[in-house]
This record gives sequence, structure tokens and C-alpha cells, in this order.
Amino acid sequence: MAKQGYDYLFKILLIGDSGVGKTCLLCRFSDDSFSSSFISTIGIDFKMKTIELDGKKIKLQIWDTAGQERFYTITSTYYRGAMGIMLVYDISDSKSFDSIGKWLRNIEENANEDVVKMIIGNKCDMEEKRAVEKSRGQDVAKNHNIPFIETSAKTNINVCRAFHEITMKILEKQSDKTTGPSNLSNNQQNITIKNNTSSGISFKPKCC
Repeated sequence: MAKQGYDYLFKILLIGDSGVGKTCLLCRFSDDSFSSSFISTIGIDFKMKTIELDGKKIKLQIWDTAGQERFYTITSTYYRGAMGIMLVYDISDSKSFDSIGKWLRNIEENANEDVVKMIIGNKCDMEEKRAVEKSRGQDVAKNHNIPFIETSAKTNINVCRAFHEITMKILEKQSDKTTGPSNLSNNQQNITIKNNTSSGISFKPKCC
């Protein structure tokens, strides 16, 4: 049997209301591209991205789900088997922030109990139109013991960092289940990141 070419395969789900920028985040991370003219996702779509963390090749299967209510019965089936879920809201749209509770309930009802979660406040480049203060996002995340980060797909702020951090948390959970050589130290300081199309870059806290 041919070698599969990677050490881990992680399924990550992007969820949140329609228009919060899930597709833009995915395209920025996977293709380093951005377009303000994306149409709403119909049903579900996904992209693959291979990165390297501490010498381990990790293939990410990232699913972009539709935020519209009418697609819920389609997208809810994709929660099963997801190892990471990124819950996205738009910092300029308070309604998308108010929906966080609904999406967290959807995760609880449909996802695996040990799924890694992250809350993302997207479009942080739109400071002049901000409707949700950063502290509010931080408070909700803290109350649910979930990591939080603000991003901008347009200006490429913290996009790589968000995906790499959730990948690391998934990897740590996997390492906890095995005593194999994939175990990583929680104090890991330097992480080499490579994708399948470009040369390696050094991952630093400000990333991208």
C-alpha cells in the first residue's frame, strides 16, 4: 500500500451565521486569496490544506457550512466526526454575535463530546463599524472555556494563527490518547509550518 503522505488527518468545521466570512477565512488560509464578492455557501463545501507542525505532516479537511437556517438539516450531519469547530461571528454584526448561543447548542447536540472549539470574531479590520466589543467575545469564550481570537480575512490578520492554534489543540488531544512519538510538549515554543504549495515559514504569535 502506498504511503499516505501525512501523519494525521483532521476534520475542521467552520460554522456561524450567513455572511460572517467563513468562506473568506477558508480561502485566505487555504489559497491566500480574498474576494469581497463571494456568494453565500449553498449547503457545504470543503478544502484541503496540508501543514507541518514539529515535523509532523497534518492534512486539514476544512468544511465550510452554510449559515442559513434552511440548510441546517444538511450541515448538521457534518458535525459528526469533526475534530475541531471554529464558530465565527462578524464583529460589525451584533446579530451574528447573539447567535453564538444557538451555535454552541448545535455543537452540543451534534458534535463529538471531545471536539475542540474556538470562537472567532471576524472582520476586525472594520473597526469603524464595530458593533461587538472584543471584550464581549472574550467574556463569552471564557464562560464556555473556549479559545477566542479576532481575525480579518481581508487584511490577513490572525487567520493562520487561528487555524494553527486549533490544529495544535487537536494534536494535543490526539497525543493524550497515545504514548507514541507524536506527543508534543505543551511548552513548545518554535513551530515550523509548511503547506503543500509553498516553503516553510516560522509561526510566531502575530502570524500572517
